[in-house]
Amino acid sequence: MKVSYHHGELRQALIDAARALINERQSNDFSLSDACRRAGVSTAAPYRHFADKGQIINEVVAQGFIDMAHRARAEAEVFPPGAPERIVAVGRVYLAFAIGEPALFRMMFSQHANPAGDDIATTTGKACFAYVLDEVISYCTLHRVEGDARMIAVQLWTLVHGAASLTIDGDYAKVAPDIDVTRMITSGAERLLFALPRDRDDLQA
Repeated sequence: MKVSYHHGELRQALIDAARALINERQSNDFSLSDACRRAGVSTAAPYRHFADKGQIINEVVAQGFIDMAHRARAEAEVFPPGAPERIVAVGRVYLAFAIGEPALFRMMFSQHANPAGDDIATTTGKACFAYVLDEVISYCTLHRVEGDARMIAVQLWTLVHGAASLTIDGDYAKVAPDIDVTRMITSGAERLLFALPRDRDDLQA
């Protein structure tokens, strides 16, 4: 059955359909026709908004980064600015997103996630990391932590991304089936943050 959409709604409906197919098939192995059937529109409908399947995939990847950032903000804002719990909350959201949509998560960080050459996925990905960087800078500023905040953020991201990837790839299940990944990430992030050198006056306070 064909569905009638307003102009903007049709575009989003096709993106949603593509995202659902990625989650179901655990890959981008679907055609534009598949997305059209899923959205309930004609096979000509996508070309009002997208040149090809690659552009739809780029939009799905971009919205993945946007969704991750929104969820992270919502979880982090429960805690006061500069609190280490904010950074831990972001890590938990990152892991939960990977577990919830593993195929999309892989595409978001794949060098082949942008087949059409559109940079929207890269732009939103950088914005997502910029939010993480802001949280780390806020923490470092409040606690007068010495060092490069960007490098600290990269170290934290490496910890969380590696744990998320190993989880969805089933590697932990093979070698450490009893591990609590969320607790491990929390412990690792806290140890890294608390182990960072602080200003001497701050330590003496």
